[in-house]
Amino acid sequence: MALTRDQIAMRVASEFKDGDYINLGIGIPTLAASYVPEDIAVMLQSENGLLGMGPYPTEEQLDADMINAGKETVTAVTGASIFSSAESFAMIRGGHVDFTVLGAFEVDTQGNIASWMIPGKLIKGMGGAMDLVAGAKNIIVTMTHADKHGNSKLLEKCTLPLTGVNCINKIITDLAVIEVKDGAFHLVEIAPDVSIDEVKQKTAGKLIVPENVPTMQF
Repeated sequence: MALTRDQIAMRVASEFKDGDYINLGIGIPTLAASYVPEDIAVMLQSENGLLGMGPYPTEEQLDADMINAGKETVTAVTGASIFSSAESFAMIRGGHVDFTVLGAFEVDTQGNIASWMIPGKLIKGMGGAMDLVAGAKNIIVTMTHADKHGNSKLLEKCTLPLTGVNCINKIITDLAVIEVKDGAFHLVEIAPDVSIDEVKQKTAGKLIVPENVPTMQF
């Protein structure tokens, strides 16, 4: 059975390391703030000017002025800093973000990502995604393996306008964990009750499947 959005977020949060400065993109990535492992301390950065973002607020914690880049209300952890968007992007462009998690429309076997524009649809702009893929040291994409029509989002070559080139290291989808290297997708883990054949069927780009593929643990 395919993973839920929260399960994808939980799996990506298991990649975080103690002391990391992490930027979470809009959508599934933002959910990871609620699943940071209890035995590590990380600082979550939001491009609108918050370092030390916490999980979503309870009704008692709700502050309409405390928002993330997706305009969702959030909390701030002890020691958090609030600053201008200009300072936030200086942090990103200066290479001070260790880890970023982004959503995507497409990723290809060269590690290229298309995440900001579908031709014919009205968009507000790229946002901070281009800065993040250029400035972060480690980038993971979270997304569904296929679109709502069943078309693969893991391609041999992206068809949509690119956000970044040769920058994606790992993809966590509702079906699998996949590494991008040597011009191919490499299957690392599979979701519970999902078959390797289903992953193969929904992966349009070259997929390398090792002899033993472990199941994701939650």
